[in-house]
Amino acid sequence: MLAATVLASLVGSSLAFPFLSHWDSEALFRRADISSGCSSTGTESCTNTSAVADLCCFQAPGGLLLQTQFWDTSPPTGPSDSWTIHGLWPDHCDGSFDSTCDKSRAYKDFPSLLTAQGAKDTLDFMNTFWKDIKGKDEAFWEHEWSKHGTCMSTLDVKCLPSGSPKGAEAVIYFKTAVNLFKTLPTHDWLAAAGITPSSGTTHTRASLTDAIKANFGFTPALGCQGSTLNQISYYYHLKGSIIDGAFVAIDAPSAGNCPSSGIKYLTKAGSPAATTKTVGSTTATTATSTGATSTGATSTGATSTGPAAGIPTKATIHALRDGTQVGGLLSLGTWSTQTLATYTLSGTAQGFTLKTNKGSCGVSDGKFSCGNGVAASTFSAATSGGLTLLAFNGDTSFSSDKAASGSTQQIVSTGGGLATVFTLSIVST
Repeated sequence: MLAATVLASLVGSSLAFPFLSHWDSEALFRRADISSGCSSTGTESCTNTSAVADLCCFQAPGGLLLQTQFWDTSPPTGPSDSWTIHGLWPDHCDGSFDSTCDKSRAYKDFPSLLTAQGAKDTLDFMNTFWKDIKGKDEAFWEHEWSKHGTCMSTLDVKCLPSGSPKGAEAVIYFKTAVNLFKTLPTHDWLAAAGITPSSGTTHTRASLTDAIKANFGFTPALGCQGSTLNQISYYYHLKGSIIDGAFVAIDAPSAGNCPSSGIKYLTKAGSPAATTKTVGSTTATTATSTGATSTGATSTGATSTGPAAGIPTKATIHALRDGTQVGGLLSLGTWSTQTLATYTLSGTAQGFTLKTNKGSCGVSDGKFSCGNGVAASTFSAATSGGLTLLAFNGDTSFSSDKAASGSTQQIVSTGGGLATVFTLSIVST
């Protein structure tokens, strides 16, 4: 079974920004470009055998990371076909945890902070999927950041690039939590196993965890109020920094507090079903009633995506704009209108590697490339309109400075931060 590794980022798949002595910080956060300067291929948190000095590049003591989700039904919160975000927590390796580690960074007014630092798309997503059961969303966000985010060693202010605006580390926290959540569609994974919300059906803990493990690759922890399912926790170690490190999925250290049988997964009479549309690097959520079709204008690069069922072992990768092919990827990972390279895919739709005759393919400093010496990155696949799209950290947007033309090749960057935005379709050969 392949270990699921997900690269953390500021927005979708971030374009990592190298350290510079002088920069335009406004442009930096407008493009959502930042880099920790840390390796994402080193020792996993909680696996070191000796003390690590640089805690900007090694998450400790909170190296056991949890992405927790709620299923609130009374009262309901969020879309009726999606779990909602509880938080991203840095537990100690033994399961204990610190809390509220720096009261001086208990920031307020996150809507203004996120908007000012170019994260309006993250805020929009939070307004739909990071909900408080009492309707006090902003207070809930403040609590999660203050209690958990301030205890992340790799998000200490001293770990940020010089000149970063106040609160930048909190913006990173929310972006990372949102992007990780996007890779964990709990409702869809359960539904794929025939487990859907109901007032009259009960389930065993094993059937629930097996349904998740079939997609995630590892066993989560389930939380219940009595016999009613209302929380799930996915566990990770981290290589490098929260900013742009690699989340390595692991089995939960405990099963959670749900009983072994008789578990209720109740219907949520919440908001209408959510359709996630990726437009460039911005993700917007449009509510549609069950069974209804939502129509309207979409911008260049807009796609409505869902999890892919499978992937081919050999494929060419086509670049698409407005549904029209405009070239594709060559063997070094560049975008061109020339004859496309054949890529080898190894893994599952939820996590796979890419390789060409030039070598492994990976993302470094936000740029995609293939060749000898390239560290392999983990990708995923999503479906949209019958197409299988390449995704990095759950984001199907890619971009370049210019459109490829003739024999001119363009470097492909992850996310939609550059002038020409496109998606990459995986076509079996």
